[in-house]
Amino acid sequence: MKDQLVTKLFRSDEPSVRFKIATNVLGKKVESAEVRGIQKEVKSSPRAKTLLSVRTSDGRIPFHPYAKWYGAHWVLADLADIGYPRGDETLIALREQVYEWLLSRSHEKRIKSIDGRVRRCASQEGNALYYLLVLGLADERTEHLKERLLDWQWPDGGWNCDKNPKAVNSSFMETLIPLRALALHAQLTGDKRSRRAAEGAAEVFLKHSLYKKQRDGRIISEDFVMLHYPCYWHYGILFGLKVLAEAGFIGDRRCRDALELLESKRLADRGFPAEGKYYRVSEGAQTGRSLVDWGGVSRKQMNEFVTADTLFVLNKSGRLR
Repeated sequence: MKDQLVTKLFRSDEPSVRFKIATNVLGKKVESAEVRGIQKEVKSSPRAKTLLSVRTSDGRIPFHPYAKWYGAHWVLADLADIGYPRGDETLIALREQVYEWLLSRSHEKRIKSIDGRVRRCASQEGNALYYLLVLGLADERTEHLKERLLDWQWPDGGWNCDKNPKAVNSSFMETLIPLRALALHAQLTGDKRSRRAAEGAAEVFLKHSLYKKQRDGRIISEDFVMLHYPCYWHYGILFGLKVLAEAGFIGDRRCRDALELLESKRLADRGFPAEGKYYRVSEGAQTGRSLVDWGGVSRKQMNEFVTADTLFVLNKSGRLR
């Protein structure tokens, strides 16, 4: 059954699903001719073209970069996750939009320290660091984003934007993406500070078994145990396990309960569903808008994106069968 499902997804009409299966399940190298060919298909696919279709003649997207989910920030994050090829110079205009936002004086004025903790949405810098590295768009300014994350890290290993002085615990939402970015930065550069920061951030999730309250073992939030794609900045066990797998922490025994819960959601065809979504397909500029559909929601039918990511997690944890 494993081989049948993997074969089915590797024959998907969606090249980004094939890319995920090729690299994350079948172990094919990104540098191989086969995978590079798939990435060319990703670049020319209706999905990638539609995500970029609102660009104007100067290559920019005429909205705030953080406009959910169609601004430059989110489009680059989507492209990085679906296997868009590195080094596309037509994306530089979008990169510059992101830098103009994150490195602006108005953004920097919002960086506030309260009772010794910087309270900022570190997922913003984290996502930018991640997709600039993945898409081959990083430059010296990217290192500044990394340094911000290191400077802002809380004593418990994560990050939080809660301005209440009584808030002393990191946020799952604000910690997962910086963990992903810093772990990748460490892998690509050998930066020991980034690796130590990633290890500290991983503890935020591991000590909670990825979804449980420490004091009584109850589920922190029902959304945490539902399957979504994309997650954007939201947290869920699949996204959490995916990041821990990428970062090399999936072998920790504290992932076991989350892995078993994830496996329990398997459908009769051995695939996995999208149980909810954070986007709405719309042509109008409104918050939560997506130009593309990501497979929809159904508790009875397989979502290829959710399934591809789940197979990656199960493969890295030695549970793929």
